[in-house]
Amino acid sequence: MRLVIAKCSVDYVGRLSAHLPPAVRLLMVKADGSVSIHADDRAYKPLNWMSPPCKLQEAPGVWKVINKAGEELRITLEEIFQDTSYDLGVDPGLVKDGVEAHLQELLAAHPETFGDGHTLVRREFMTAIGPVDLLLKDAGGGSVAVEVKRRGEIDGVEQLTRYLELMNRDPLLAPVQGVFAAQEIKPQARVLATDRGIRCVVVDYDKLRGTERNELTLF
Repeated sequence: MRLVIAKCSVDYVGRLSAHLPPAVRLLMVKADGSVSIHADDRAYKPLNWMSPPCKLQEAPGVWKVINKAGEELRITLEEIFQDTSYDLGVDPGLVKDGVEAHLQELLAAHPETFGDGHTLVRREFMTAIGPVDLLLKDAGGGSVAVEVKRRGEIDGVEQLTRYLELMNRDPLLAPVQGVFAAQEIKPQARVLATDRGIRCVVVDYDKLRGTERNELTLF
């Protein structure tokens, strides 16, 4: 991972245009090729970013980050205060809690939750950056990658996006449809998933377990 602290301005040119005026920011370049720009006023969400696969072109005073669609993140550097690289090694991935792990197990046993004719290929399908929770086949034989969360938030969508970008490079799998499954999906995560062509599925944990709810009903 490369961390650069610099005074810079940023312009995004693509489906939408965006401009960040000059300020001191953190530029993060990850081993997967992604580039993100951070301020000091939010927990994790970058001000702007480019997801892989993309190409970083460096020239004196300017970085150009270009993705496969030709969209460009242009970073104009006025002053660099620090430029450091670290080798973080292989990350073991997020350890799921009991409910989330059991939810994954139940969905693997009931792939029809995602549509008629869906079948399980395998759980924990390994990619170069970690395992996607479920790999399924739909009724037409197409590949479906499912990321399972107890509560669906933006970071889960980002995680699935990275898996899909890698899996879609494999001619034996592509095209791969993405499904984001959770007991609850936050509105911001749903918007981001929809924008990236990822289907959202809200799952009922109790129903999958075959238990009845305790609430009183009229019928």
